Amino acid sequence: MTARVGILGGTYDPVHNAHLAIASAALRALRLEKIFWLPTGAPPYRHAPVAAAVHRLAMLKLAIANEPRYAVDERELAPGASGFTFDSIASLRENYPDKSLILLMGADQYARRDRWHRWQDLAKLCRIAVIERPETEIPKGDIIHIPMTPSAISASELRARIGRGEDCSALLPAAVMTYLERHGLYR
Repeated sequence: MTARVGILGGTYDPVHNAHLAIASAALRALRLEKIFWLPTGAPPYRHAPVAAAVHRLAMLKLAIANEPRYAVDERELAPGASGFTFDSIASLRENYPDKSLILLMGADQYARRDRWHRWQDLAKLCRIAVIERPETEIPKGDIIHIPMTPSAISASELRARIGRGEDCSALLPAAVMTYLERHGLYR
């Protein structure tokens, strides 16, 4: 059987417990060998992340440090990276021709896939696995459904709550919370 590798992209601005729950559910449900966490640089299709890449990368590494099957892939943070998922998956496919690649995403992102660069061509490079999100139905199609209780945590809500000085320690890994406080992020 070909080893299965998950790819979980996002801004991780900040990485939070729902991201970790998604990855954990995918590891179990899909029997993945590894998950590559793919932090976005400055994507051309959305607002730039609030925190600088160096901070988002540091927080991500802290959040996943205790799981040996997790690794950060920094290709989208490299100078000149396109920021398009298709380009990143194509590059990963070249690096891992013998692996079965599975792109992990929330149902909310999957519902907006028609706005993505070369969306139709992604299926030639990898499988798609969709995780439930609040108030978003998982559509039918050639996708893998990852069963999981939807989480309402969102990074934008966390940034706003941190900015108001609210306690978010139950929603973030402890090491990430400490990092945020030490660097005064989102205040």
